[in-house]
Amino acid sequence: MKKFCIALFMFALFIGMINAQILKPYTLGAVSDLSISEASELIRKNLDTNGFKILGEYMPAEDQDRWLIVISSDELITATKKIGGLTGFAAALRVGLTLDSGKVNISYTTPEYWMNAYYRDDYEKVDFLIAPVSERLVTVMKASGSYSGTGFGSEKGLEVNKLRSYKYMVAMQKFHNTAELGKFSSYQEAIDKVESSIIKGVPDVQKVYSVEIPGSELKLYGFALGGENGESHFLPIIDTGDPKHTAFLPYEFLVMGNEIHMLHGRFRIALSFPDLKMGTFTKIMSSPGDIKDLLETVVE
Repeated sequence: MKKFCIALFMFALFIGMINAQILKPYTLGAVSDLSISEASELIRKNLDTNGFKILGEYMPAEDQDRWLIVISSDELITATKKIGGLTGFAAALRVGLTLDSGKVNISYTTPEYWMNAYYRDDYEKVDFLIAPVSERLVTVMKASGSYSGTGFGSEKGLEVNKLRSYKYMVAMQKFHNTAELGKFSSYQEAIDKVESSIIKGVPDVQKVYSVEIPGSELKLYGFALGGENGESHFLPIIDTGDPKHTAFLPYEFLVMGNEIHMLHGRFRIALSFPDLKMGTFTKIMSSPGDIKDLLETVVE
């Protein structure tokens, strides 16, 4: 009985330590003396060497000082397939390159931060798959410039238990409070509609990447958003810190069965900028709706 109580205490202590872990949305992986084009070429090579698949890339907000590469891996796909549903949003990570004072900051979305927010209480079921992804990203960064490995994007960071139930403030949306963009008779019909729109072209919306989860009716798409209400409008307002949150973009939607969902802007933007002041948030008050309107044109 005594041994059981000790074991139970140690388990509770371990869980408490996990929940108390502080995480930040982005990691400054490395700083490079190369140009953005040269640095992105080197990053592509190192990502491929370390088992990552490049899904797509583009220039966020049409800013020549930024470049964005979207990646996935076997582990990320396996984790998503294991849990399913809205965890399809966790099938990809993002690597951002930003020119700053003659140097290129190479950053990426911190896997543990985003996966805890997306997998929530199921994270322990897939953490063994996430750990090697993080380890290989460190290897990539060490081969791509002067290694940093510093978390950023929130001064204090967020505890794991807060991430798993994250919302910016009372009455704001949580992870599962998605915006449904469309509903079809089947998964295939939904996919056909999206692909048809991409081929025909949709004003101010351009596909950056897609990744499908084999054996499940899940496919994640990422889009560049242009026009007067797109990235060039809202990114300069909210991305004022240093280093820049280039890896915040692109915005995504998920085909899940016969439905198409996007993470609500008041969740997705806030999760990406958790220290955003209400005064700044009010300056982009229309952006969550604008993003939804833009993405809806792909499924109409």
